[in-house]
Amino acid sequence: MRPPEEAGEAARPEDFSGDVTGDGVFLAVRDGYDAVYGALPRGETFNRIWREHAYGGDFPAEFAHIGFLTVSEGRRMLGLLGVRDGDVLVDLACGAGGPGLWAAQESGASLIGIDPSPAGLSAARERAQQAGLAERSRFAGGTFERTGLSGGVADAVMSADAFQYAPDKQAALSEVFRILRPGGRLVVIAFEAERAKVHGLPVFGVDPVSDYAPLLQKAGFAVDAYEETPGWRERVYAAFGAIVEARDALAAEMGERAASSAVAEATVTVQLKPYGRRTLFAARRPA
Repeated sequence: MRPPEEAGEAARPEDFSGDVTGDGVFLAVRDGYDAVYGALPRGETFNRIWREHAYGGDFPAEFAHIGFLTVSEGRRMLGLLGVRDGDVLVDLACGAGGPGLWAAQESGASLIGIDPSPAGLSAARERAQQAGLAERSRFAGGTFERTGLSGGVADAVMSADAFQYAPDKQAALSEVFRILRPGGRLVVIAFEAERAKVHGLPVFGVDPVSDYAPLLQKAGFAVDAYEETPGWRERVYAAFGAIVEARDALAAEMGERAASSAVAEATVTVQLKPYGRRTLFAARRPA
């Protein structure tokens, strides 16, 4: 992997041709998460750490996830999304489907989950079946930049703790604008990365952004809210610190590949503290 020619220039997918496919999939991130999703059913220690530290155990167990989304944050997202019974909600980088399925259950919306991880999608489909939501949810392979969805299909789009990994965030927002109906809303929780700290470290993505608002405006969105989420630092470093300390137990339970992926991200996050803020932003496609 080679860095961009100039430190101040935004990273482009072609600058990281060894890590990014033609479909916009960031391989280093996808492969790591795919390994973790596949190992979660036997990851007792990992699941306990995440439940206790990442979101304080307040998310319903049937919709447990490996992000930092709390129930209060989820309710804030739902309020800004404004989805109702019968609306179509798209969850981008849905992973194993927890937050999106929870949002569908709470709102009555139909859910489309998009993710590049085969293991994550398989887990999401199984979870939808168990939660009684299979008839109004579907999950398909895709990325932020290439969802594979028709234009104007979505009443709302959400994403939780994943957008920082998108290889081309401007292209991703243009794709979201395309799949939203006029008047449709986007709500995202994502980390703002400090470029100097993450430069050359693929585990943090290849297009670090410290402020998403200008990209939203350039894509044509009207920004309705942009705010830092409360208490994120304590939860992030508590969870990742516990993951690092539990490295041997994780390897024994989940296998070396999944454990190494989880510990690698946790270690560099704790050491470098690369994120300036974790933000929630809400925007809408003008009617």
